[in-house]
Parts: sequence; C-alpha cells; structure tokens
Amino acid sequence: MKARKFPIGSEVTREDGVSFRVWAPKRTSVELIIEPRPGENIDSLIFDLAKENDDGYFSGCIKSAQEGSLYRFRLDGEEKLCPDPASRFQPYGPHGPSQVVDPDLFQWTDGSWHGIDARGQVLYEMHIGTFTQEGTWQAASRELEELASFGITAIELMPVAEFPGHFGWGYDGVNLFAPYHFYGSPDDFKSFINRAHEAGLGVILDVVYNHLGPDGNYLPLFSDSYLSDRYESDWGKPINFDGPGSGPVREFYLTNVRYWIDEYHLDGLRLDATQSIFDASPRSIIQEMVQCARETAGRRKVYMIGENESQDATMAMVPEEGGYGLDALWNDDFHHCAMVAMTGRREAYYTDYLGSSQEFISLLKYGFLYQGQYYSWQKKCRGVPAFALQPSAFILFIENHDQIANSYSGDRTMYLTDPGIFRAITALMLLAPGTPMIFQGQEFAASSPFLYFVDLRHDLEELVRRGRLEFLAQFPSLAGTNSVFMSDTGVGSFTRSKLDLNERLGHGHVYGLYKDLLKLRKDDPVFSLQRQRGMDGAVLSGNAFVLRYFGIEGNDRLVIVNLGSDLRLNSMPEPLLAPPIWGKWELMWSSEDYRYGGLGTRIIDTSKEFVIPSKCALAFHPVNTNDIVGPA
Repeated sequence: MKARKFPIGSEVTREDGVSFRVWAPKRTSVELIIEPRPGENIDSLIFDLAKENDDGYFSGCIKSAQEGSLYRFRLDGEEKLCPDPASRFQPYGPHGPSQVVDPDLFQWTDGSWHGIDARGQVLYEMHIGTFTQEGTWQAASRELEELASFGITAIELMPVAEFPGHFGWGYDGVNLFAPYHFYGSPDDFKSFINRAHEAGLGVILDVVYNHLGPDGNYLPLFSDSYLSDRYESDWGKPINFDGPGSGPVREFYLTNVRYWIDEYHLDGLRLDATQSIFDASPRSIIQEMVQCARETAGRRKVYMIGENESQDATMAMVPEEGGYGLDALWNDDFHHCAMVAMTGRREAYYTDYLGSSQEFISLLKYGFLYQGQYYSWQKKCRGVPAFALQPSAFILFIENHDQIANSYSGDRTMYLTDPGIFRAITALMLLAPGTPMIFQGQEFAASSPFLYFVDLRHDLEELVRRGRLEFLAQFPSLAGTNSVFMSDTGVGSFTRSKLDLNERLGHGHVYGLYKDLLKLRKDDPVFSLQRQRGMDGAVLSGNAFVLRYFGIEGNDRLVIVNLGSDLRLNSMPEPLLAPPIWGKWELMWSSEDYRYGGLGTRIIDTSKEFVIPSKCALAFHPVNTNDIVGPA
C-alpha cells in the first residue's frame, strides 16, 4: 500500500482505493459510511475501521471509495454521523458529509516560483466573500493582475477554513483542512494561488489555531483532549497544546500547517491571536509550526506572520535567541497612533496614544511604542523590547478587518478624517521602513463599509450580537447606541460590505495616490532599503516632523509630515534638515498634488526656507547644485 503523506484524513492510494485514518481515543468503534452522491440511487456502504494498538487511531483502506466519494463516521454505533476532522472538503457545510479529494489531480504550473522574502513586501488583506460581488475564488482570480500592477506583492487572505452559514469573516472555522465551500472547490482555491504566482503575487493564509467556532465543531465527539480547561480565552475554550492527550492534538495542528504549505503551495501563514495560543511545553507549538512550515516548503521561502495583542516581540526573534521564528508581527501601535492623529479621538484602546509627532518618529525607528512600559488602558505593562528586530518585522496599517468594523458605521478611514491628513498618513505608512498592509478597498477609498457579519443559528447569532455590542460599549461614544450598523450582523451587513471595484476609476485620485506611492517605494533606491537604523527623525512642531532616510554617500531622502496648519521654517536648527554637502533638497513628491485631490504645492527653495503646507506629506531628494544651470 502507498505510504500515507499525512497521519490523518482520507488519502487516495490508487491501487487500494482510499486510505482513511482518524484519531478517536474516546471511542471503541468507528464505522466509515460512504454515502451516495446527489442523484445516485444507491445505498450507503458501511465499513468498520480497525483500531490501531492503544493510541486511539482507527484506520482502513476502502477499495470502493474514490475521488469525490462522500463519507462520514459513525462513532460507537451512535445515530449521529460525524464529518472527518481532517476533511479536505465539506461540499454541504460543516454538518454535511466530507468528500474525498485527490490533490494530485490539480496541475500546478508554478514550478519556477520560489516563495516570498520577509523584506520588500506590500501586503493586501482580502476577504474572498466581499472582495468581489460574486464572492468566489474565480471572481477574485480575475483581479490578480491588476493588484500586481498596482504594486501589491502578497495577498493575506482572511480565514477560509469551513464555517457554518452562507457568509462570515471566517474566524469561527471548524473544519480546518476544508476551504469554505461557498467560495468554490479546493481546485478553485489552488487555481487562485497558481494564478497569483503567475502574476508575481504571494498568497498568505490567516489561520485560527487558538479556538474553534461555536457551531459545527465535532472534534469533542472524537476526543475530550482537543480543548483545554486550563486557560481562559475570549472566544471559548482554547486548544489543548500542553495538557493530557495533547500529543495527537499538536500533531493535528502541525499537519494542518504542512497541508496548507504542501498541497496549496501557500507562501506562508498568518497566525491569529497568538496571545491565546497557550502552551507551557518546553518547546512552544508556535515554534514548531514555524519550523514545520519552513521544512515543508523546502527550498521555497515562506513568510510567517503573527498577530499578538500583547506585542511580545520574541515572537519575531530567531529561535537561537529564544524567539519563535516568525517573520513579522501586526503593529497595532501604529494603527492606534494614526487613528488618534486622524480623528482626534482617544477612547477605549486608543486612550494611551497621542497621535503626536514623536510617537510617529518612535514607531518608524523602533517598531512598537510599548515595549514593556505601563499601559493604563489594560492597567498593566505591555510588550517586550523589540530593538533587535528588522523594520520589515513590523506590519503597518491604518485599516484592517477588525478596526474598520470597530466603529459606528464600519466606514473607511478616509471618511473619518480630513482628506489631507488621510493622504499624509497614507504616505507615511507606504514610505515607512516597515511592511505596509492595505485592506481591500482602502486603496480607492471604497464607499462600502466593512461590517461584522455572521450567519449562525438564531440562538448563537443573538449571543454573538450581544457580545458584539458589549465589546463596542468600551467606546463611550458608542455605548448604548442601537444603530443598525452595530446590531445587524446578518445578510444586510454582508451585502453592504461587498466592494464595487469600479470605484477604482470613480475614486481615481485616491487610487493614483496609492499607486504612485507604491511605485516610489519600490523603485527609489533609498525608500526601498528597509535597513535597520536606516532612518532618523525629529519633531518640527506639535503637528509636524521630519524623517531622514540615509542612503549611500549622501543620497538621502527627507519626508516631512505636517498634520497642522502651514509651517514656515526660515530658521532650521535641526541637523536632519541639513542638505547633502554637494547639493540641496528638491521636492520629489507631494501628497497635495492636484492628481490626488490636493490643493497643490508651491515651489520650495530649500536653500532659504522650508514652507510646508498644512495637512500634507512631502518627499525630497538631493540634487547637485553644480549641475543646475541658471539663466543665461
């Protein structure tokens, strides 16, 4: 018999049919039920799986099974049938039968693709269900070349593991190996990745390894060891990675890592809420996941990202220095500072931020603002020192799925602030040494909001709605609000959140802003460096600051951001404003360009003074004054 690739699930063996293996230590018998496909007028076939030793595994090879066969398990003769915990596809949702999938049937054409590096990335967070009106892999595939030509280098997909209902964010997945059936088939997902690689785009998948959804989770019927009672989580019981019986649970999740990297050629994973992946083992499961992903990819590079609310920088340190080995972490500090600067609101988790010039300078120089200091909102210290991390390790954003939805109406950032300030902060993010991430539609100021939506049983939906209102109540400006935007988590919110991609043309001034900045970031020899300690900054006023990016032999760049009123610097006692010894500063880019909807930018003679318009960002490069020819 052909050797199994993975320790669990169904695998087509060709000569022997299909091999099935499942871990069910709390059971004495497991039957495999092969069900007729729709339209087939045949009876179900029933087979006993053999128990292997005392380790809780049951297995068997079934010659009458094949690619496309539908099947479920019967445990101890009970009436209720269960899908395969490692099902590769759930064509009728999490409560339906699993389907045998032969991964070797898909023809990949990305043999020359070598993966993506930690440096030089521009991420694009995408929710397949709302990125297009159709909400499918096939529809999203048609937009890949446009994303690549626009300047995106890698797509970060929101979770796609099978979850209940006709729509949702994906963070309540229950079949971790099965891509959500309403988006399309497994081959549709693979085709999306294959076409992305053809366009030069990497694809990273957001995976949820800290909890399971409240509906459709059959794992406890196979074993009581999947979930832990030792820790508390905001989303129900966390996963048991270190308690009794945790060995096969760790194997289950490590297999899932291998599966996505191997069978789907994914370029990396984004681990959701790593602060809730609890593990007191000598070697963390996160470290093992990162190593597993890299070993599975072989010579291909993989890009591993973490979300960590507590800003534990060790997540992105190398294992040799006691780290977990991730390539990058989401930087909430940057988002929170930017939101305070753009809206002026300092409430809830924005309380400890000023949106000040010094905060932005510190963010771009050192990554996180909180690296162990007291954080009054949580009444405890937050973070650990992150000075050793490369700039690329910090993922910067002013929008993501969570933060847009955590507002009164789910509106995009541009509609919450002054357009000039929006353009200036956008420039700051896209020219920063860190790794920028754009949330779908942000690049053209989508008029559609992004709301929280979920399709669960009525009793669970009401609990989720109440929980959502309780969470938003931490914002005094939202407390007690009964707005439809906050209480409707159903189909209305899902439909309203779909993008109208025609707005790329209708909002061309914003789309052009992003496209030009991404081109500047990629093509400029200094902005593209992402060097550690390759930039310094200074406060020019309460609302203005200068950043100096150090190039080679004086080929530096200046970025001046002014979020206040017009600023005239006719005396400049700041060394970072000093011109290169062989020339002077010349304006190379302005966020107030008419093309971006700005008010225009005057000619600035930096040899005499800097005149910085209000609510703008300006970029300067040096020119050799000896090469400047004056009037005859």
